Amino acid sequence: MSRLSTCLLALILSLVWLPATAQQELQITGLTNLDREFMRTQRSRIDELSRGNLGRQLNGQREHDLAILQGLLDRRLVRAEQTVELQAMGMVLGDLLAEQLGMRWVIYLDKLGRSRALRMPGTDHYLFPVTMISRRAEVGAPVDVQAIYSKAYELMLPHKPKLPFQ
Repeated sequence: MSRLSTCLLALILSLVWLPATAQQELQITGLTNLDREFMRTQRSRIDELSRGNLGRQLNGQREHDLAILQGLLDRRLVRAEQTVELQAMGMVLGDLLAEQLGMRWVIYLDKLGRSRALRMPGTDHYLFPVTMISRRAEVGAPVDVQAIYSKAYELMLPHKPKLPFQ
């Protein structure tokens, strides 16, 4: 498989949303305390890296935090072989998507394993942001954090529940 094919496959796989009915043996559960603690540690890892190297901290503001994630990549403070840090960046990306779209973190368990995913409430639509950055970086594909965010947002926006009386 060529490098370009590998990059394209990684891009497609990392933005996939799956209706639950398409998966047999699928289980969706809430986060455990261990999950919440792990995710808090992941967020802290990126915040500390940013504070120490960029002099900026994560604050939950979309443009600000996306710029921090891009800065960590552009300055090679997080490199392709640093899967833990890349996935921690995906956690931060996921938090921003969750905030903007009203999504919730869940545990998605299927025949391939256990994943932390974002679920659109009232639907069977999911995003897997933890690997959206890492899969691209690990295959040497360009990583445009804003573009990743925008594509994921656009994919899920049609599935966002409508407010009454709109």
